[in-house]
Amino acid sequence: MIHKVPSPAGSSAIADDVRRGLTASPKWLPAHLFYDGVGSHLYDLITELPEYYLTRAEREILEANAHIIVARAAERTKGALSVVEFGAGSASKTQVLLRAVLQRQKRCLYVPIDVSQAALEQAERRLHSELPDVLVRPLVMTHDEALRRLCDVEPPQLVLFIGSSVGNFEDEEASVLLRGFREALGPGASLVLGTDLRKSADLLLPAYDDAAGVTAAFNKNLLVRINRELGGRFDLDRFRHLARWNDAASRIEMHLQSTVRQDVAVEQLGLCIRFDAEETIHTESSVKYTQPRVDRLLTSGGFRPEATFYDGARRFAVHLAGGS
Repeated sequence: MIHKVPSPAGSSAIADDVRRGLTASPKWLPAHLFYDGVGSHLYDLITELPEYYLTRAEREILEANAHIIVARAAERTKGALSVVEFGAGSASKTQVLLRAVLQRQKRCLYVPIDVSQAALEQAERRLHSELPDVLVRPLVMTHDEALRRLCDVEPPQLVLFIGSSVGNFEDEEASVLLRGFREALGPGASLVLGTDLRKSADLLLPAYDDAAGVTAAFNKNLLVRINRELGGRFDLDRFRHLARWNDAASRIEMHLQSTVRQDVAVEQLGLCIRFDAEETIHTESSVKYTQPRVDRLLTSGGFRPEATFYDGARRFAVHLAGGS
């Protein structure tokens, strides 16, 4: 059964986020608004694109090292592991780790957390069919809301924050979030963190601007959602998807760029937003890390780095950390 709490899936929370972002200078929208039903489906398609190496690289790492990761996490405790995943989505890669857990214990509690109810329902159906010994307890809520619920999950916990989701945050924000994880976890908890690695922009940019236009549709779906839920009057033909490499910040940035000077009404907010030609809405950042930067992030978040695993081409990394 899906557990519902007030979250960004509610129109009032969307209204607050959209108002703040579109009246700011420069304009922005929070990335969690991507994940309505359509957005979650488009993201799943993105993970299968030839240009989008991240999911394949992380899956390669997990398939090669899941038993090591689970064994290391189990070393610090005598009890059965519970698995908690932030930003779980459809949890396709997570099955690799869950299978490794089930080889050590008969049953496993899995708590996937995401703002997309559609993605969590898909995950629950698949896991019920393919891994019936996994008890799935989905939570449709934000990370901050979920932190208040972790006390309901019996320790010890193996906490997953994979898919390079941490790269959507500024380092200070990520440290605060990791500290929240650490403070909410029970004794003997371990963290598995997935990070994309810094590399040539020639490899990075196509992953966020694919030839088939799926990422562009994913980005523009933000405007579709505002039109549908808040009475927006965005003309999608007057905006284009834009992916940029910010070398100084070591991150890919996704934007929606206005192709003309225009005014756009959002009726339920009582707003009329002015856009200059080529002005953008910043919709997402994806940081590309070095190992020292990851170590600083984990340490500032209250974790002790223990091991790092790479794919064969060293494009991506999965890190195991324990409480410091």
